[in-house]
Amino acid sequence: MDFNHSFTVPKPIDQVWDTITNLDKVIPLVPDASVVDGAGAKATAQIKMRLGSMTMQYTGPAEITSKNDASHSATMTAQAREKGGQGNAKATVQVQLTSAGSGTNGTLKSSVEVTGKAAQMGEGMIRPVTEALIQGFADNLAKS
Repeated sequence: MDFNHSFTVPKPIDQVWDTITNLDKVIPLVPDASVVDGAGAKATAQIKMRLGSMTMQYTGPAEITSKNDASHSATMTAQAREKGGQGNAKATVQVQLTSAGSGTNGTLKSSVEVTGKAAQMGEGMIRPVTEALIQGFADNLAKS
């Protein structure tokens, strides 16, 4: 599944860039996500997601695989395994930031693959949950 989102935060681009490119700062901004181990460009993350009546917890490595400070663009990847289950999740997120006066505009292009129970729920159930996570992230980024 592919997702395209944009957001605006009332913070200078350099401050947002510093947060976005540091996993121990950016991961906790995603609702119900936390850093288990690591810092900087590599970390092990955990996220709890509710799909319908099921709650799933995923844990796995996340990494900033590329970043360009001049253009304020970066690519991040994450892979996770469902706790106590057979499911896996994999995501690639491309981030692009631009200045917007005293604030910052951001775009996120995400590609997400899931297996197991989550995949059985179907895109109609997964898409709104993912979109809510991204909106929650943008809201938390604005408040941070």
